[in-house]
Order: sequence, then structure tokens, then C-alpha cells
Amino acid sequence: MSKRIYLFAIVAALLVPSVVGAQGMLMDMVANKVIDKYQSSTCDQLKTQKNEPPSAKEKKAIQLLRDDPQARTAFLNKVAGPITNKMFECGMIP
Repeated sequence: MSKRIYLFAIVAALLVPSVVGAQGMLMDMVANKVIDKYQSSTCDQLKTQKNEPPSAKEKKAIQLLRDDPQARTAFLNKVAGPITNKMFECGMIP
């Protein structure tokens, strides 16, 4: 019995970091997509998109970020600079 518990603990120890790593990779991919969207859009496109309601996919991502403070912090730390710079260039923030 103790061998099974030991084996389970080893498997769990190996799987948990890979799942967390996969979530981090997914968050990085999403953040990079958002950054690319802002950097490749014109100011007029961004101003138009600002008034559009979020898609179902975007709503789901927003809810995930609301539910996971660590993921939200990592995501915002990555996208804040590029998005803020673009918004400043477009006159969307003072």
C-alpha cells in the first residue's frame, strides 16, 4: 500500500508543474495575441473596437482572469506596457 502512495506522490509531483507550466504557456500565448492585436491595429480600429461588446471567447477569458488573481497579475504585467503605449499614441488616454 505504501508503494502505491509513494508512486502516486511521484506522479503527482511530476504532473503538477507541467499543468502549471502549460497554463503559463497558454497565458503567454493569449497575452502575446492581445499585444499583437494592439500593435497591429490602427488608432481608428482600436477606437471602433472599444465600443464593441466582448465576444463569448473574450468574456470567458475575462472571467478566468477575474477568478485567478495570479493569472490576472501575470497577464496584466505582460500586456500593460504595450497596450498603454498604443492607447497613449492614439490619444485614447491623456
